[in-house]
Amino acid sequence: MDAPEPEQTPFASVTAHTSKLQRHYQALLDQSTPFVLYRWVGTGVGLFLFFLRILFAQGWYIVAYALGIYLLNLFLAFLQPKFDPSSDALDNEMEDGSVGTLPTKRDEEFKPFIRRLPEFKFWYWATRAVAISFFCTFFDIFNVPVFWPVLVMYWMILFVLTMRKQIQHMVKYRYVPFTIGKKNYRKGSS
Repeated sequence: MDAPEPEQTPFASVTAHTSKLQRHYQALLDQSTPFVLYRWVGTGVGLFLFFLRILFAQGWYIVAYALGIYLLNLFLAFLQPKFDPSSDALDNEMEDGSVGTLPTKRDEEFKPFIRRLPEFKFWYWATRAVAISFFCTFFDIFNVPVFWPVLVMYWMILFVLTMRKQIQHMVKYRYVPFTIGKKNYRKGSS
């Protein structure tokens, strides 16, 4: 005796179609992973088009300011190590041996730099933010009248202060979040 087939609901077909689209979207993201330069060029072009839109529309400055603050926050997370060497909680975890740290003295063992925000996630969230900001410029509700030079000056001051603090942290704990200028060891090199 054959078992009756489960009744198909309209939500089941929508869920199946949605999960198929999500898998396809994830496959496209996975395929784009090795193309770092092309991904960032695409994001840069999107950001340039967004700023052209702001310039020619003469509005939506608060959207541009919010995007600038968000991108600055992402950039700072990209520059910071996953485990902050100045943290007191880290000292407790180090005693257990469960967390690797950055060396602070010459004779300490080298531990690789692990970012708090990996490059791919940084690119993904930045691209998403640019797309959402561009989308917001088509709605007048987001066009809040502000005196834009104040926002620009405030963002520049915020950028300088946060980057100065970040650079001081990098110098104090001796880490460089970029691979430029670091020794590169390859198989077969002498």
